[in-house]
Amino acid sequence: MKTKQIILFASGSGSNVENIANYFKLRKDVTISCVLTNKSDAKVIERCNRLEINALYFNRQAFSKSDFVLQMLQSLNPDLIVLAGFLWKIPEPITNAFPNKIINIHPALLPKYGGKGMYGMNVHNAVLENKEPETGITIHYVNAHYDEGSIIHQAKTSISPKDSADDIASKVHQLEYEYFPKVIDDILFKK
Repeated sequence: MKTKQIILFASGSGSNVENIANYFKLRKDVTISCVLTNKSDAKVIERCNRLEINALYFNRQAFSKSDFVLQMLQSLNPDLIVLAGFLWKIPEPITNAFPNKIINIHPALLPKYGGKGMYGMNVHNAVLENKEPETGITIHYVNAHYDEGSIIHQAKTSISPKDSADDIASKVHQLEYEYFPKVIDDILFKK
């Protein structure tokens, strides 16, 4: 059986990257080819060094003003590209080159609380301010628009009136850690 190749994109600490790496680390049928980041000081680079995963930093020019990242992705020919806390919009040449091969995780139940600027604590604060009774995660395919690709999976958690935005973030992170690797596995092997 051919080994499935994953490429991860991350902008921050890389907790989802590490969770995904740990999920697949004993598997011979899945390899994380590399992790790409748009921040030269992102903590995900330290995690990758510790996990012995190749990490590559790129700037805005390489990503959206040239074909550098696109050509690199094409040369690696991944089975799946996973946005694990990546904050830039994916340029259309990349989404066009990899239709239904790029997925993202969003920290809310889309279509609510999606779109430009809706990430991390911005989402959790908005959920809290609107006194939502529940929130969750949405794993979806990536297209040319923020958070508008087809939904693959959603998982929910209830919100207590006593919950702070940090409490909500913690509940959402638990859902991310539980479901994201499993959904990636399901997509790779069409379960």
